[in-house]
Amino acid sequence: MMNNKLTVVVIAKNEEKQITACLKSAVFADEIVFIDSGSTDNTVNIAKKCGAKVFEVKFSNFSDLRNIGREKAVNSWIFYLDADEEITKELKAEILKTIRDVNAKNCYLIKRSNYYLGRKWPVDDTVEKLFRKEYLKNWYGEVHESPTVIGEKGELTNPLIHRTHNNLEEMLNNTIVWSDFEAKARFEANHPKITWWRIFRMMLTSFWDSYVRQKGWTVGTVGLIESMYQSFSTFVTYAKLWEMQNNL
Repeated sequence: MMNNKLTVVVIAKNEEKQITACLKSAVFADEIVFIDSGSTDNTVNIAKKCGAKVFEVKFSNFSDLRNIGREKAVNSWIFYLDADEEITKELKAEILKTIRDVNAKNCYLIKRSNYYLGRKWPVDDTVEKLFRKEYLKNWYGEVHESPTVIGEKGELTNPLIHRTHNNLEEMLNNTIVWSDFEAKARFEANHPKITWWRIFRMMLTSFWDSYVRQKGWTVGTVGLIESMYQSFSTFVTYAKLWEMQNNL
């Protein structure tokens, strides 16, 4: 049965340091579905205390986790919220107004205000977050998952808060994990043979995009650290791809 109720779907693993803020920002929803993929810290207990319906599953890929969240949601609208994101009061009001609108579209993009090392980044990004469940058919892609949606898309005005890259240890740990997925995806797509100049070029491209195009230089030392980190992450990904191509 169609309704204008909302399920917030959260996917997480070992996020005890920031999951409380995420879930508290979503308590206005009619339901919170929490998909945990093997946390070994206090994440699951915190989610339960916050009133979420917790489902502990084995990790396969990120699209599968989002598809499980869709299956578990009982309401007509779904908002996907990551563990390092928070819904502001202004965005909450806009979401509720939108899902009650009889002329609402089937999918909405949300701007994200990104915070790196505690500093607001100059450039926001835009992600698909709010869906009518019946028109969200599935998610696909192992790393950068994307939704298959039937019908028109719209965009909300108020941004989501995205607090990522909170410290260097977290950043480096994420690089170790994500670079495996990134390298594997490129390897399986038959990426051209890696040479020294290709690695160097991609590192420069990453740094230029972050520091110059996104104006990272305007936030001082944080901008330089973040941009160099992006270049380093690119290096690790392509070095791992080189290993795969050479059977090392």
